[in-house]
Formats: sequence, structure tokens, C-alpha cells
Amino acid sequence: MRSRFRDDRGLTVRMGVTLFLLGLLYVGFVAALIVLLKSWVLVVVIVALLFGAQYWFSDRIALFAMRGRVVDRDDYPELHGVVDRLSVLADMPKPVVAVSSMDMPNAFATGRTPDKAVICVTTGLLRRLEPAELEGVLAHELSHVAHKDVAVVTIASFLGVVAGLLVRFAFYSQLFGGGRRDQNTVALLAIVMGVSAAVYTLSFLLVRALSRYRELAADRAAALLTGRPSELASALTKVTGDIARIPTQDLRTAQAFNAFYFTPAFGADPGLGRLFATHPSLEQRLDQLGRISAELGEAALPGNP
Repeated sequence: MRSRFRDDRGLTVRMGVTLFLLGLLYVGFVAALIVLLKSWVLVVVIVALLFGAQYWFSDRIALFAMRGRVVDRDDYPELHGVVDRLSVLADMPKPVVAVSSMDMPNAFATGRTPDKAVICVTTGLLRRLEPAELEGVLAHELSHVAHKDVAVVTIASFLGVVAGLLVRFAFYSQLFGGGRRDQNTVALLAIVMGVSAAVYTLSFLLVRALSRYRELAADRAAALLTGRPSELASALTKVTGDIARIPTQDLRTAQAFNAFYFTPAFGADPGLGRLFATHPSLEQRLDQLGRISAELGEAALPGNP
């Protein structure tokens, strides 16, 4: 099903390349584990179960982790109204609408297909944004669903999750079981941990590179669909500024889901974390929206001449 969101060839190519490279990495990773653990049945069953759980239940896991709940029209009529208008404008199925009780202003989309999509906003976002700004944010999230990059990021993140779990398993096996294991077992665990760490690092970098581009693609698609890039820019500026004032300790529980957020849960000074960021910088996003605004003949964005 095609929507009225403008196709982004660059995003499509990047998603294909990322999945291809991660597929090669995935095959090599599973093959290495089979050789090391000498049980292909065990490896395949475990990996298949983990992949199935993440693919089929990723939306529920994300909602549960972010304290989100599905809401009906009676509870949030204005929110449903905006999603209704955007879905009709984009010629897409209306996603399930959810609200998280978090005060941190943010939003995210999840779901493996457009028919199974969920868009969730926090109460902090609803409280801070004007209706036109909220429309820009929701159009951004809806474009993720239309471009199918939510499903791609979910799948692409899977290998890193498995590798990360194996690193922890191998580490704690050595830490707490070293006295009861022979040298061959310890060496095997060390190799598994090394291979898993390398796979985790490579998949982490590939997913981060894709994630930064997909956020720019979603900003661009949302601005063109609504015709009001200045409102999206205003929402970005407002949300980023408010998140920067939230204490770091309050942001840590949310940072695991940064790849899915409208704006990452970082404090005022992420430092070197920007090198591995899930999102482009605020300046990059505003610059792009400024160019789109000029193309559409819209008034200058806030903070731009």
C-alpha cells in the first residue's frame, strides 16, 4: 500500500544496504556460534525464538517499557482528531493511538506493518505543544510507519540485542563460574564473548547510521505533507530545550529507546555521545526544515533570518 508521503529513495537504499550487511553479519554470527557451541539446533532455536519475540511483540514491549496505554477517542478527542486528519491526508490506515504518562515531552511509532502500527505520545508532549506543533510531530511519526523504517530498525536492532545478551551471559559465566570450569570452557566463553562484542559493535554502528538518516527523512516527509515546516521546527526546538532541562537521572530509563523517539532523551551536554547518536543534531534538522520552508514560500523559521 502506497501513501501520500513522498518516497525517499535515499532512505530505501540505506535500509536495503543496512539489512543486507546485517544479514551477512547475522549469518556469520550464527555460523560462528554453531562452530563454537557445537549445537546448531540449540543456536537456531534460541535465535529464532528471540527474533520472533522481538518482531511480533516489539510494539507491546515498547509500550510497556514506556508506560504507554492505548486510549480511545472519548479520553483524548483532540489527539484522535489530529491522527484522523493526518491518516486521511496521507491515505494510510489509522494507527492505534496510545499515551504514556511520562512528563518527558516525546513521541514514538512502533509496529511491524502499517496495519499494526502504534503511535504513542507522552502527556508531557501534549501539555507543552500547540495543536499545529503536535500535528507536525505526529506527521513525523506517521511517516516512519509509511516508510516502513520502524520495522527495519526493529529487525536491524535484533542482532545487536542477541549479541549483547551473549556478551552478558559469557561475562557472568566467567565471573561467577570460573572456579568450576576447565580451561577449555573458559577459553570458549572468552571467544564467544569476543565474537559477540564485535558483532554488537558493528550492528550498533550500522543501526545508528541508518537511524540518523531516517529522522531527517521523517522530518522532510512530515514538512511536505503538512505544508508547515515552521511548526515542526517550533516543536523540535521546544521539545529539545525542555528535555535538556530534565535531570539526567530521570532520562536514563528512557535512553534505551532513543532510536524510536521523536527527539533523543539526552541532557544538555551529551558530549562524545553525539558521535554515536541515534538522531542528527538539532541544527541539522532545523537547517533542513528551513530549506523546505523557503521552497514552500513559508515564513522564516523561529531563530532563522
